[in-house]
Amino acid sequence: MNELRERFLTIWDNFAPRERLLLSVLAASLVATLLFFAGINPILSARESSHERVETAQKDLEMMVRLRQEYDEIAARLSAVEERIRANQDRRNTLTLLESLANAAAVKIDSMEERSSPDNELYRETRVEVSLKEVSLTQIVNLLHNIEASPRQFSVKGLRIKTRADKNDLLEVGFTVSSFEAI
Repeated sequence: MNELRERFLTIWDNFAPRERLLLSVLAASLVATLLFFAGINPILSARESSHERVETAQKDLEMMVRLRQEYDEIAARLSAVEERIRANQDRRNTLTLLESLANAAAVKIDSMEERSSPDNELYRETRVEVSLKEVSLTQIVNLLHNIEASPRQFSVKGLRIKTRADKNDLLEVGFTVSSFEAI
């Protein structure tokens, strides 16, 4: 090892002062470059990626908080609907109940047909296809309000409204009403 060092010093001494300065600057630049790429750059990269991971984690947390709030809202609404279904004491036939709600809204039902629906393990669903002819918009709104305000849990789906060709102020309406009972 000493022999190598002596050889290096001999070569070094043979260089002119300008060459020594140039080689010293070159060696210092090489050492600085190696230090940067081997030591400092990985630290800076790790720091930058850790900031990105923190930002991603914060965004994920915000999304999870929003999803949790949405879940809690939906769970509360579902719980209220389930409680309304369980608390229903009105055991009248769905067709009879819809007929009385239509009478209260001064609407004459053209036809009602019960449709089959698959049973849920917790609730029995009864679907009724309702058809109305020659009714005003006010009557429709009143009927839909009566259905919504009914003590029984109803769900109105597939509302179709068409104007009549012969009487523009009257409508033809069709919709499906689902009623639920606890099993």
